[in-house]
Amino acid sequence: MIRALMRRLRPVAQPKPVPAPVAQGSVSPRDVGLHDAILDGWFLNDSGELLKGFAITADDTLLDVGCGEGVATLFAVRQGASVIFTDSEHDKVRDLIRQVEAQTDKPSLGLVSNSLPLPLADGCASKVVCMEVLEHIDQPEPFMAELVRMGRPGAQYLLSVPAPVGEHLQQGIAPDSYFQSPNHVQIFTPERFAALVEDAGLVIEHRQASGFFWVMGMIFFWASERAAGRDLGGAVRDRIQAPYPPLMESWAKTWQDLLAQPNGLAIKQMLDQFMPKSQVIIARKPMTPGSKAGTLP
Repeated sequence: MIRALMRRLRPVAQPKPVPAPVAQGSVSPRDVGLHDAILDGWFLNDSGELLKGFAITADDTLLDVGCGEGVATLFAVRQGASVIFTDSEHDKVRDLIRQVEAQTDKPSLGLVSNSLPLPLADGCASKVVCMEVLEHIDQPEPFMAELVRMGRPGAQYLLSVPAPVGEHLQQGIAPDSYFQSPNHVQIFTPERFAALVEDAGLVIEHRQASGFFWVMGMIFFWASERAAGRDLGGAVRDRIQAPYPPLMESWAKTWQDLLAQPNGLAIKQMLDQFMPKSQVIIARKPMTPGSKAGTLP
């Protein structure tokens, strides 16, 4: 495995708590979206689980392919893990290198790469994260094979792609470039997504779908951009920054108010199933080649 910095771990600052609901004034869609994700089982700091069922420890080496802003990488750093992270955008990798080096002395490596192939040794990672990336790949099968190659026997994988309902809804309002390379060129049904993972040799342990809030948030974003006469060329969610369009802020406030209702969580869960933004799979690489186990629905 390629190694970068080898130093002794020093204490790191704990993440800030989830923002409390705001009673008045503007509401950040990002803050509301973070709270919504935590309700779905993400970012469980007490147990070290990036998602319920996907725990990261100081003994792990996490590979984050398509790291973006580095949410998964930085969570792993807070658990004391070593990290390898890649993205096709140089600025994102450069900024994340700075953040990682400021928070840990454990081994770390940042690479600018399209991941076909990655210049990493077989079995370099015990945890592999690839979230909202496969939909950008013209040929996802060899890409998945590369992900599997870099996981150790027994390695756990956290994979996500957009759900088809939300993608089809956005096709009527998002700019054409949002569904052209290098943006979204694949739409995965749940069946196709599961088959891609299993055909690559992984065993599925858990599946879930969530993110109704972000389906509507993106629709309101595109509507606002269209009304203002702007075309961001297929902007993705991590490029949506303050100041947010008033329509998005209004939606975030409405969602926040819904979650505060006595039955708000139950309504959220129903809507997440009806119109999810993302579908997620947790899978594992078998300890021996070719071994299989029963998959979960």
